[in-house]
Amino acid sequence: MDQYIFYIIAMVACVICSAFFSATETAFSSYNRTRIKTLAEKGSKRASLVLKLSENYDKLLSTILIGNNIVNIAAASLGTVMFVKIYGDIGATISTVVITVVVLIFGEISPKSIAKDFPEKFAMFSAPIIRFLIWILLPVNFLFTMWKKFLSLFFKDKGDDKMSQEELLMLVDEVQEEGSIDDSEGNLLRNAIEFSDLRAEEILTHRVDIESLSVDSSKEEIADMFATSKFSRLLVYKDDIDNIVGVLHIKDFYTKDGITDKSVEEIMTTPIFIHKTEKASSLLKRLQTEKSHIAVVLDEFGGTLGIVTMEDILEELVGEIWDEHDDVLEDFKQVGEGEYLVNCDMSMDDFCNFFDVKTDSDSSTLNGWIAEKLDKVPEKDDNFLFENLDITVTETDAHRVISALVKVTAPTDKEEEQKSDDKRTE
Repeated sequence: MDQYIFYIIAMVACVICSAFFSATETAFSSYNRTRIKTLAEKGSKRASLVLKLSENYDKLLSTILIGNNIVNIAAASLGTVMFVKIYGDIGATISTVVITVVVLIFGEISPKSIAKDFPEKFAMFSAPIIRFLIWILLPVNFLFTMWKKFLSLFFKDKGDDKMSQEELLMLVDEVQEEGSIDDSEGNLLRNAIEFSDLRAEEILTHRVDIESLSVDSSKEEIADMFATSKFSRLLVYKDDIDNIVGVLHIKDFYTKDGITDKSVEEIMTTPIFIHKTEKASSLLKRLQTEKSHIAVVLDEFGGTLGIVTMEDILEELVGEIWDEHDDVLEDFKQVGEGEYLVNCDMSMDDFCNFFDVKTDSDSSTLNGWIAEKLDKVPEKDDNFLFENLDITVTETDAHRVISALVKVTAPTDKEEEQKSDDKRTE
């Protein structure tokens, strides 16, 4: 037995080295980069080394794979020699079975499972050793680098490795399910990701809801409008709402001595005009740059479509912002079993997501979609069916729908089959 001690010790050493390389590969491929970067900024030299090695991942990976293959082949060779000496002709077969099982359990599966649970700790532990091996295997790594460049001539990179918006949203869902972030943080991240595609027409306050005054209004009328509207800023128009000429701030209208003696034209500020397709992200930067809180949205004819405020934009990121003067509105209020009273100023996306329906309408708000489905000016008690929803107009104002009652009915077998086909297609 003593004559085989060398073989046994050598094979155990090879299996330990195989476990090290396998665990290192898993650790470097799954560690949390933000966590390591935070440790590096706090002064951890090993964390800094991990980041430095990861910058050239190809060289790191080739070093790990070279080392792992060398020790695995060595373990297999030593095992074959030892078992052939013991069992003769069948020794090679026995060696193959034993070494394969041992390497698989102790050199691959077990170390990778452990490293997966503690990737940052193991990456920092192995970093100095891997750096030394990279230096030792520098000539071999150089040959592999040249080989990779040669292969790249035949396999071109399409450059489509950037994460799409859908992939980012899926990543947020996964992180939230793991418990790394809570619901509010998840919603904030989703809003931020989708913010880049948001357009002014999707978040504007429609012209019929705008509080505005004529440039010829008396001081008493202006004071009364500030008092009743409870807004700090009012739009000023000349002749009609399609000709906005300024924005009047309550701080400019009232002075320490009371109502200002200056005319409206003297104290109002020049408004910002934008097209309805302008992105909310660029509008936010523009409002910040020009130190303004309101932008007037124009339609294709140059008329006033509505306004977008700084608050409207911020609400898309952080959710509804209420102050002590706001009337809190619920988009969905359950009034019975499967019955909801809905606010028709909501977006169509919110409506479709809540009731799990799909529509190819171009309308951005529920109010516009209802008018489109009715194909006329909506009136109270107008009713129509859509998929498994029974929708009835309950309140209108200025020829638009304020609220509607939505009853959820049981979907037909055909509708269920269609939804199943849609999900399989997706």
